[in-house]
Amino acid sequence: MFLQQISLWVFALSFLFLTSCNNSAENTGENPDQYPVYTITSIDTLVERAFVAHIEARRNVEIRSRVSGYLERVLVDEGQFVKEGQVLFQLNEAPFRLALEKAEASYRSALAEVKAAQVEVDRLKSLLAKNIVSPTEVHLAEAKVQVQQARSMEAMASLDEARLMLKFCKITSPFSGTIDRLPLRLGSLVESGTLLTSLSDVEEVFAYFPVSENDYLAWGRNDSGDPAESKSKVKLNTADGHTYPYDGRIETMEGEIDRNTGSIAFRARFKNPEKLLKHGSSGKVRLSRTLKKALMIPQKAVFEVQDKNFVFVVQKDSSLQLRAFSPLMRLGGLYVVESGLNTGETIVIEGTQNLKEGQRISPVVKSRAVAFSNSFKR
Repeated sequence: MFLQQISLWVFALSFLFLTSCNNSAENTGENPDQYPVYTITSIDTLVERAFVAHIEARRNVEIRSRVSGYLERVLVDEGQFVKEGQVLFQLNEAPFRLALEKAEASYRSALAEVKAAQVEVDRLKSLLAKNIVSPTEVHLAEAKVQVQQARSMEAMASLDEARLMLKFCKITSPFSGTIDRLPLRLGSLVESGTLLTSLSDVEEVFAYFPVSENDYLAWGRNDSGDPAESKSKVKLNTADGHTYPYDGRIETMEGEIDRNTGSIAFRARFKNPEKLLKHGSSGKVRLSRTLKKALMIPQKAVFEVQDKNFVFVVQKDSSLQLRAFSPLMRLGGLYVVESGLNTGETIVIEGTQNLKEGQRISPVVKSRAVAFSNSFKR
């Protein structure tokens, strides 16, 4: 029993001695652990943001009938390219030809009435010179001439309308483009305003995409020094993720920011010589700007506490300082620093979960390439 008590006392003293030694080693910084660190430097960085865009043809119109009638001929097929002025559809002309002949006859009759009224005026004027009729009768005859002239003008307008209605039986292409679906077939009864097809001109296309107010302001303040033409250039990713081979150019934007979404719509124009992009397509427009002297740190060096971002900054004596910073944005696995960190400061980039403020480490400096490795694969 006595020997067991002695053993326990020896064990307790040994534990206290080892603990004291460990605490002494930690406090004096003897043999501190090695941690990879990175010294922050500034660099000009090209930043790209992607925005969902919907694509519209430069010109896209619905082809509708302007008169009623039976569809007599369909002269195009779906997906066919047509030229400006080419006849697309032919309606039955017979009723409109009859209306035209009737209008021509009415117009000739009206002209004859005008001529007869004018002859009557001339006759009365000669009688007036001989004091056979009164001036009132002449004035009355001249008024009848004016009435007949107005009727002749009305008949001429009806004639022009009949000619126009007959012309509308031939439905032509307003510009060169590609025919869309044909919902009606030969012999269908077409009412005025009936949709016959759509026509798209996709030699060039417009990409409309909403940009947040912050991104719009950042784009407007782009301090890259590039000319406006270069600044307005954008790229497009098609729906399958491939990069469209032709660069676009921002042409215009809306005049006000949408209060509901906090965004403003941009319009970019893209050439489309191979007709790859169609009206109604979708994609992503990539908008780029240059950040001058940007400070970037790897995401793996950052940890969050109560929605704030922190890093460990290495002091001159190799002790650690816990530092909060404000990020401007994230680029893959990197943070762009807005404030809180400065060029030339050194931060720990790995193993931060094992560290505490005031602890001394043995820093192992890593290059930018090593520190940022795999940062864009996250």
